[in-house]
Amino acid sequence: MTWSTASPASTLATAPLMSPRPLPEPALASADPRWAALRARDPNADGSFVYSVRTTGVYCRPSCAARPAKPENVAFHATVSDAERAGFRACKRCKPDQPALAERRAELVADLCRQIEASEASVGLKALAARAGLSTFHTQRLFKAVTGLTPKAYEVAARAARMRAQLEHAPSITQAIYGAGYHSSARFYERSNAVLGMTPSQYRAGGKDQRIAFALGRCTLGSILVAASERGVCAILLGADAEALVGELEARFPQAERVVRDADFERLLEDVVTLVEQPERAVRLPLDIRGTAFQERVWQALSKIPPGQTATYSDVARAIGAPQAARAVARACAANTLAVAIPCHRVVRSDGNLSGYRWGVERKRALLEREAAQRSASARPSVEPAT
Repeated sequence: MTWSTASPASTLATAPLMSPRPLPEPALASADPRWAALRARDPNADGSFVYSVRTTGVYCRPSCAARPAKPENVAFHATVSDAERAGFRACKRCKPDQPALAERRAELVADLCRQIEASEASVGLKALAARAGLSTFHTQRLFKAVTGLTPKAYEVAARAARMRAQLEHAPSITQAIYGAGYHSSARFYERSNAVLGMTPSQYRAGGKDQRIAFALGRCTLGSILVAASERGVCAILLGADAEALVGELEARFPQAERVVRDADFERLLEDVVTLVEQPERAVRLPLDIRGTAFQERVWQALSKIPPGQTATYSDVARAIGAPQAARAVARACAANTLAVAIPCHRVVRSDGNLSGYRWGVERKRALLEREAAQRSASARPSVEPAT
């Protein structure tokens, strides 16, 4: 091998001129999955990214109401800091460098909720509106959009929660009633069964004198416990350890009389197992549902989701008329003690992934896969035998 002795200068002088290789065209923003959220001005995407516009030099939230920019002028940034390091300034319209409007509204309503919870006397809508700095109309509408309840309904639920706490510590039931903010014992007794699921004396005694029948069984998801009061099924619990399920039931009704199952209860247990194993069979159970007004609205909405289908927490929030209450919906799902009868397993995250489940995510996945398979099988056309 011989080495060239030409000097660099002579080499450059004699080498043919080469045109520079063209740089690849930058990908248009419209090819990015985030473009769809930008075009839809999706408020649910706020906080997950911001976008900048080259021609204006500003960056915005996905939900910004500004006139849509052309995709060739748009770039996406994971954070506000990334956009500012790239030389862009915050949009004065959507204020992406400040907490999102939904967050500010949630904080405002949370403050009103704390005021209601801390007050033993009734807090009127006018007082709440004055605290919020809004009209009574906008305060009512905003409160319901975030919590799913009107301020009055939330006050009723908060008073019921105080009543349950008072019954555990007050010297007498009468003192508990007035300590919780009820102005007369007669008014409370009218709603005591709906509020407590039993009489005040029974609740105070940990369910004493209340008859709770229960039975343990097995299903493909492990152990299953079914308990029923005189009003209907009050608990359906799933788990790997049967003794742990009994302990959970005892913690809910520590003084209740637990009754040995009979033949009728055997049939009830079989119906519940059928809900697990064959969800396409519409088994109707008498239910003793115990929750707040908001929880009961959520659970009622869950019961309308057909087997084999799912809904997001936001879907459920919209279904009950509280589009901003997705987190409260998630808490109501977590509070459900009637597995499969109230199908909280059919609620998933907005990205389709499974979130927490009271009885374990793997059981949730198994239930959904079984329901999807049975729905698919029932949708297939039957094949007539050849003649």
